[in-house]
Amino acid sequence: MKQYQEDDILSGELTEGLITLLDTPEKVNRTKKFMDMLVGYRELMMMYTCAIKEVRTKFEVLDTEFSVRYQRNPISTITTRLKHTNSIMEKLDRYGQRFSLENIEEYINDAAGIRVICSYIDDIYQIAESLLVQDDITLITRKDYIINPKPNGYRSLHLIVSIPVFFANFKKQMKVEVQIRTIAMDFWASLEHQLKYKQNISNQQEIVEQLKTCADVISSTDQQMLGIRQQIEAASDVMTEEDILLEKLSRMDMNIGS
Repeated sequence: MKQYQEDDILSGELTEGLITLLDTPEKVNRTKKFMDMLVGYRELMMMYTCAIKEVRTKFEVLDTEFSVRYQRNPISTITTRLKHTNSIMEKLDRYGQRFSLENIEEYINDAAGIRVICSYIDDIYQIAESLLVQDDITLITRKDYIINPKPNGYRSLHLIVSIPVFFANFKKQMKVEVQIRTIAMDFWASLEHQLKYKQNISNQQEIVEQLKTCADVISSTDQQMLGIRQQIEAASDVMTEEDILLEKLSRMDMNIGS
């Protein structure tokens, strides 16, 4: 019985608060607009989440195809993220734009993000091109920080793509940012990201210089590892007819669904 009394008191306080909040037509109108925007924002984030799922599935399909055709998975891992609301607000503010659903869709290209980690540099470009040739993918921007690294040493291939997402009663084009990099590039980027958000490091400039040196070493190592793999593949290309038949038979036993 006590619980019901407490609930009644709480309900009464909420009702009183709402009456105060909505005690004039102007306040009612402002509150309605605010609530409509909140609902719309949640729906927009849901649509970005669905767009991420669409693009992720495309990469998973490509990885499965490569594993069967070439007996090698070019993709090591796939991670996704939805940009935090405060990050969206800060970015719009930097652009001199107010926070609105229309401005998010127009100015924020990385609200939905997917990161694909590959073992080798050539896998990055092969996977990227395999995605971009699909007829429902539209390339908006492409920034190649592997060929043209950032001054701090950052390397990655960045793509902004648009993809149609089908909902219950409509279809909508959604933008997704895709980052593709090697395992070594991702390891470097994770450490550099930690430095970016640490403001009280006394020897920060020294660490920045060390990271730049590491980025150059990592780039050289990626190239050497690619060369070694290509040498191994070239040596294994000389196969007898029996070897080719046995390889084809072995592919039939692969677990395609894994």
